[in-house]
Amino acid sequence: MLLFLPGLTLPFLFGNRLSWIGYKFLWIWSLIFSWLTFIRYKFYGRENFKKGKSYIYVSNHTSFLDLPGIRLLIPGEFRPLAKKELLKIPVFGWIARGSTVIVDRSSRESKQKSLERLKETLAHGISILLFAEGTQNRTKEILQPFKDGAFRLAIDMQTPLLPMVVIGAGKLMPPGTINLRPGRVRIYVGQEIPVAQSSEANTLKQRAFEEMKKMIEDNQ
Repeated sequence: MLLFLPGLTLPFLFGNRLSWIGYKFLWIWSLIFSWLTFIRYKFYGRENFKKGKSYIYVSNHTSFLDLPGIRLLIPGEFRPLAKKELLKIPVFGWIARGSTVIVDRSSRESKQKSLERLKETLAHGISILLFAEGTQNRTKEILQPFKDGAFRLAIDMQTPLLPMVVIGAGKLMPPGTINLRPGRVRIYVGQEIPVAQSSEANTLKQRAFEEMKKMIEDNQ
């Protein structure tokens, strides 16, 4: 991170004009991180990305190892929604400030501002990433209940959802720890979930939950 820090931070100072450069550096960093830690990411369903199309990516969240793999998987740039606590992590916090949309979940005002930023991002043709559970899964359940945000946003912006699931990352770096061991992480991309004017957030949420749960159960 220190080696690539200029490329991971400076492009984001110029807004969306040069942010693609920062995401190129994030891809390179993610690849080198994978090499040095002996964590290998394997991807399935890449054909479900449609070139030139914006999505709201919804994923489960199992570990800090999710994001490097997702960055290697997703073509082009995108913006994850990230909690403000990430800003406290040395070096990584500086990168997160520019490359993500930060939200303070305890502040209604912060939530509203982050929502507006996500809408602006989609309006510029840039996809966004939301962890549907809202936080890392520390339970024994396959998935925690989903939050409403991604699905309401999909309806407001008439943007399709693209579900994906990460399998194996939680065992290599459990939530809330810095313990890390080599291994393989698999990420599966599902079929696009279309959104219509008549769509309801709860219906979309339930469909995404069921499809993502099945993807995990079928590939464990």
